Amino acid sequence: MSALLHNGPEITALLIAPDRDLAQKFLETIPQTRGFQILADLKNYPPHQTVEIRARQLKPQVVLLDLGSEPDTAVELVRYIASLNPSVHVVGLHSHNNSQVILQSLRAGAVEFLYAPFDLSTQREAIARLRRLVVPENLQRTEAGHAIAFSSCKPGSGASTVATQTAFSLHRLTGKRILLADCDLTGGTIGFYLKLSHNYSLLDALQHVEHLDAALWNSLAVNYGGVDILPAPAIPYADPVDSARLRMLVEQARQFYDWVILDLPTVFSATSLMATAECERAFLVSTADLPSLHLTRKALTMLSQFGFPKERFHVLVNRLDRREEIGIGDMEKLFGCSIHASLPNDYFALHRVVTLGQPLGAENDLGRAIENVAQRLCGSSGKLPPPGSRDLKPALSQV
Repeated sequence: MSALLHNGPEITALLIAPDRDLAQKFLETIPQTRGFQILADLKNYPPHQTVEIRARQLKPQVVLLDLGSEPDTAVELVRYIASLNPSVHVVGLHSHNNSQVILQSLRAGAVEFLYAPFDLSTQREAIARLRRLVVPENLQRTEAGHAIAFSSCKPGSGASTVATQTAFSLHRLTGKRILLADCDLTGGTIGFYLKLSHNYSLLDALQHVEHLDAALWNSLAVNYGGVDILPAPAIPYADPVDSARLRMLVEQARQFYDWVILDLPTVFSATSLMATAECERAFLVSTADLPSLHLTRKALTMLSQFGFPKERFHVLVNRLDRREEIGIGDMEKLFGCSIHASLPNDYFALHRVVTLGQPLGAENDLGRAIENVAQRLCGSSGKLPPPGSRDLKPALSQV
């Protein structure tokens, strides 16, 4: 029985421990118990939003939480983590067997309590109980469609145009089912530029996400140029988006579509961060003007601090004029990463598309550049692990 416990699957975990001495004592036992795989080690109590983003991105099965450094803060974190959907189990850590802290943490939603010096036999019994709680996921992601996000760092950088035209290019290249979702519920413009007349929007999909099936998808989405589109609502919706519903929507869409293209608000919004955590890849659309470059650099820093893997993010420079004083090499030094692609400032082609409300073709420079982005997506799909893969390590270790 002991050997079975010892050789069972590791439980993926997020460690939050301001008490570094406590953390070190616990980490030293892992090679002996082989019970946990630490996906990230946070040295301070993070804000709730950061916890949720980490949970969405890394998908730990448990959070190992130091309860002793700031008991009130820790108990509030237990309560918040226990409320997440999908659920994440909380295991409390403490420097000694404190009955009052145990009771508080269990009432808040913790499922286990471990204390120093972390007796191995006691810990293995707790690990066995946790393994019975953690039901292996049905790994449908291998057959699910690809989810790709487009977001700008500065409003008006053209992310919506790039997202829309990439969706049309993917349809031309693959002939597969494509969904384009306008996730900017306050200022989305895809429906306007494509001159769509439709009674439903992405907001309706969010509100009925528990009941989405093939028939309901066909009713909610409008097909244009071979691409199914969920436009933004006609009346701006300013209330916060429920992150659990957004996650469910992306997962459901990936079951019905080969490619799900999300046109997001600026990357600094909570909606964009939550949606991006569910995507395989995300494109940050910048222009060559100084404010946009400055915000793109800030965005890349923020995403790194949140633990998003760098290989999932690509910078697209839109409306690039050959006469720009700042070249691609300068931008790459500024960002600390390569530029995935640059798109030319083809005003006349874009004006014709917007005026007529139609897809770009490959007969102009802008159309060819966007088609190249789509071709690279097709060629690289499947090379990255799905969102939340346990092989991932956090990066800290619109018209």
